[in-house]
Amino acid sequence: MKTIVICSGGLDSVSLAHKVAAENTLLALLSFDYGQRHKKELDFAAACAVRLNVPHHIIDIRAIGAHLTGSALTDDIAVPDGHYAEDTMKATVVPNRNAIMLAIAFGVAAAQKADAVATAVHGGDHFIYPDCRPGFIDAFQAMQNHATQGYADVTLHAPYVNGSKADIVTDGARHGTPFEETWSCYKGGMRHCGRCGTCVERREAFHLAAIADPTDYEDADFWLSATGGFAATEVK
Repeated sequence: MKTIVICSGGLDSVSLAHKVAAENTLLALLSFDYGQRHKKELDFAAACAVRLNVPHHIIDIRAIGAHLTGSALTDDIAVPDGHYAEDTMKATVVPNRNAIMLAIAFGVAAAQKADAVATAVHGGDHFIYPDCRPGFIDAFQAMQNHATQGYADVTLHAPYVNGSKADIVTDGARHGTPFEETWSCYKGGMRHCGRCGTCVERREAFHLAAIADPTDYEDADFWLSATGGFAATEVK
């Protein structure tokens, strides 16, 4: 399949890009600038595109992002520390973000006659982010089948939607993903903080996958207390 990968520059999407490049035809990487405080992630997406020798398109939707208020990723709100499934992590929700990005990506895919759009949503996202869950993925595909009927046939490829971030790390290692060339931290500092939900999830994933984590964290041990003292029920 000729596939466009939505690539933020994070561990999940960069690993997915390497997987698609190895198993299918990687047509391009598509990134979004929505005014996120960790905009530096886009540099890692650009580096991935160079590494895989494919075009990299950055779609500027900052004007849209400015209206999606109330998120710690776009507003002057502190990014919470702790386990990625804690209720406080709802502060990192950007309303309808994936639906907006996927709709644009499907339009680009149809225009470029791509066969698929790939997204790296996974099971760890299900707790907090409703537009990462299997029901959303299935419904979005059904909606797009109607939206592009008669002129495009694009598949939504979400290979990790029922898997874990540890599965992505394992898969990424198999396909030679340079994990040190990915960015996860929502705080967007010079180093990964090690304390926000996405840093905790990243550190835990390497541990569960039994693969060395090359990431430089400001607090490399916080994940132990964050994951050890918290349990959550996954939302399907």
